[in-house]
Amino acid sequence: VQLQASGGGLVQAGDSLRLSCAASTRRFSNYGMGWFRQAPGKEREFIAGISWSGSSTYYSDSAKGRFTISRDNTKDMVFLQMNSLKPEDTAVYYCAATRAVVAKEDSWYVFWGQGTLVTVSS
Repeated sequence: VQLQASGGGLVQAGDSLRLSCAASTRRFSNYGMGWFRQAPGKEREFIAGISWSGSSTYYSDSAKGRFTISRDNTKDMVFLQMNSLKPEDTAVYYCAATRAVVAKEDSWYVFWGQGTLVTVSS
């Protein structure tokens, strides 16, 4: 499975951004999907996860109320809508696929995209 993340960019604090991740697999609906991020000098952290069908979603405390993960199994894509962005959201964002229904730990994810950079200026 190859994952291609896109949609990053430079925005101002308070702006919104929508990240997309396209998967190259015919069995996309068999994978739980997640978004992670890694800021400079920091460890990679879980941001959001969504189950195979999209019926279950999970968020980190930093994402709750501001970010929304969704998926379109007809297009083999997963999205991360980010609102009210803050400078501390600046990071490289990665999408990833897990064979579990959904997972928060990065060790459960077996396929990773290349990352897309989000920079939020104050």
